[in-house]
Amino acid sequence: MALMGCTPDLNWRQTGFEGTNFKTELPCKPDRTTRQVPLGGLPVDLQVAGCESGSAMVAVMTAALPPGTDANAVLQGWQQATLANMVAQEPRRQAWVRSGMLPLPEAQRVNAQGLRADGQTVNVQAVWSAFVEGDHVRLVHAAVYDRKAPTELADTLFESLKP
Repeated sequence: MALMGCTPDLNWRQTGFEGTNFKTELPCKPDRTTRQVPLGGLPVDLQVAGCESGSAMVAVMTAALPPGTDANAVLQGWQQATLANMVAQEPRRQAWVRSGMLPLPEAQRVNAQGLRADGQTVNVQAVWSAFVEGDHVRLVHAAVYDRKAPTELADTLFESLKP
């Protein structure tokens, strides 16, 4: 039983993102990528760190918005696109604000069930939030996708998000 806490599936490690003080902890060694994507109709550099932990896919994404951008509207659009992409069924939402994060209406934790690209059922627990960084706002999205409800894994991930 003592060895179960040392399994590679839950080998938590701190992960940072280039050009920001934003940090999180991931339960496995992350793969990383940065790509330009349209968020809120604006091209932004989206940094992604993610990995597979057991049967779960864990991902944390962040992007800096240009000054003056409506962060709440962009968070809303990001949520809608994510949930539509997985054909989410009756997402359950609750406000999600942590120390250092902005108390925006669309800063939320969402639990939903939907479909993977291969048609298999998937459960997701995800958060979207934002914080002020210098002269701009940085958006954060973290998610855990699994065939079962990944509550404990998601709780630990979300608590580790630090601006």
